[in-house]
Amino acid sequence: MFRALCILALAIVVGFAEESLAAEPTAANAASTKRILLIGAAKDGHPYRTHEYMPVCELLAKCLRQTPGVEPVVSRGWPADAAASEGASSIVVYVPWGANVLFDGPQRQQVKQLLDAGAGLVALHWATGAEKDEYGQLWLDQLGGWFHTDFSPIQHLERRLQIADPDHPVARGVIDFTLFDEFYFKLRFADRAKSLVTVDFEGSPQTIAWTYIRGSAQADDPRAGRSFGFDAGHYHKNFGNDFFRRLVINGILWTAHVEIPAGGAKADLAPADLELAPPPTSPAK
Repeated sequence: MFRALCILALAIVVGFAEESLAAEPTAANAASTKRILLIGAAKDGHPYRTHEYMPVCELLAKCLRQTPGVEPVVSRGWPADAAASEGASSIVVYVPWGANVLFDGPQRQQVKQLLDAGAGLVALHWATGAEKDEYGQLWLDQLGGWFHTDFSPIQHLERRLQIADPDHPVARGVIDFTLFDEFYFKLRFADRAKSLVTVDFEGSPQTIAWTYIRGSAQADDPRAGRSFGFDAGHYHKNFGNDFFRRLVINGILWTAHVEIPAGGAKADLAPADLELAPPPTSPAK
C-alpha cells in the first residue's frame, strides 16, 4: 500500500513538472512575438489595380505569417483601439502621405512613443511622402527619406532594379530584377540613410529603396530604431513579383529585429491571392 502511494505521489510530481516545462516555451514564445502593424487606406481615386492599399496590406500579412513568431495586424488608418498597436515591433504604412497619417492627429503621441521605444518603421510608395513641409524634417528624422511632388519627379518606367547593398540583410534572396512601376526620384535623404536599391534616371543611379538607423544607435543594437523606405508599389500586380515582394517582407522583418534567413524570408503567394474584388459599378442613369 505504501509503495503504491509513493508511486502515485511520484507520478503527480512528474506530471506537474512536465506541465510546467511545457508551459515555459509557450510563455516565452508569447513574450517574443513580434507584432507588425500594417496601416492601409481606402481607395484614393487612383484607377483599379493601382494603390490597392487594403488588399496589399492583407497580402503582406499573409506573407509575414510565414515567419514564426510574427503577428501581423491590419488596420484601415490608425487603429481606434490602442490595444491593436500596443507593443508593435514595427509600423508599416501603405497609404497616401505616410507622415501625415502617423503624425497629423491624436495618434501622434502613441506613434512617437512606439518609435522612441525602438519600433521599426516602413513606408511604401506614396507613404514615403510628407504632404506638409512641417512634417518633412520629421519624416527625414524618422524614415530617413522624404518624397514630395515639389522636388521629386514621378515617372512610369520599366527599369532594372539594382541592389546597391547586396550584403544587407534586407537584400537576402533578392537579385537585380526588372519592373514597370511608378517611381519617385530625387527624394531627400537623411545623412545616415543607406541606399539599398537604385534605378537609372536621367543617366545616373537614383535611390528608390533605403535603410536607416534612427538616432545615434548602431545597426546591431537590439534597441535601435530601424526604418525602411521603398517608393515603388504603384501597380497591384507587382506584388506578384517574387523578388519585389521578398524585398518588402525582408525590409519589414528587418525593422522589427527579426533575423532574415540567408535565402530571404518566406513570402509565398498563389495567383489567386492577388485577385481583387471587381471595381464598383457606376449607378445606372
